[in-house]
Amino acid sequence: MTQPQTSKKSAPSHPQRRPNSVEWVWFLSITLIGAALDLWSKHAVFAWLERTQNHRYTLIDGFLRFIIAENPGAAFSLFSGMQWLFIGVSLGALIAVNSLFCLGRLTSRWTLTAMACINAGVIGNLYDRLFNEGRVRDFIDVYVGNCHWPTFNVADSLLCIGVGILLITSLTAAEKK
Repeated sequence: MTQPQTSKKSAPSHPQRRPNSVEWVWFLSITLIGAALDLWSKHAVFAWLERTQNHRYTLIDGFLRFIIAENPGAAFSLFSGMQWLFIGVSLGALIAVNSLFCLGRLTSRWTLTAMACINAGVIGNLYDRLFNEGRVRDFIDVYVGNCHWPTFNVADSLLCIGVGILLITSLTAAEKK
């Protein structure tokens, strides 16, 4: 007599992984310190520059200065006035980054660092869009003669650092294969 077959649930091929306590501290520390540094620097520099005569201060003559600038668009003021689009994209990015983290998909320390920098940058600029009439406060002006890089802030720097780390890690991972 044959025994009836019982169905056994097979274990998933990729067990569910959650961030450990060290990863939580690392990710949240970079996110919170980065966002706080961005918001504090915007507040401090704008308050200081508003008291200066020309609303600007040269740090390195012919190369770097602080100025007051508010950007209603993306980089280079693209898509000015479409703050709801930027708010939506920012909220989507926050959901994606934090979901990847909470689901344990960020496995390397470099990827975790990159995504925390991106998280902090998005938070800093999203705060401005929500509470500064859709405009992001920028103050770092890099220039040579009459050639200016678009004015930026700490959040923009964190976004660039995060994307840069992701590019480098993806390129070095591709080389190892």
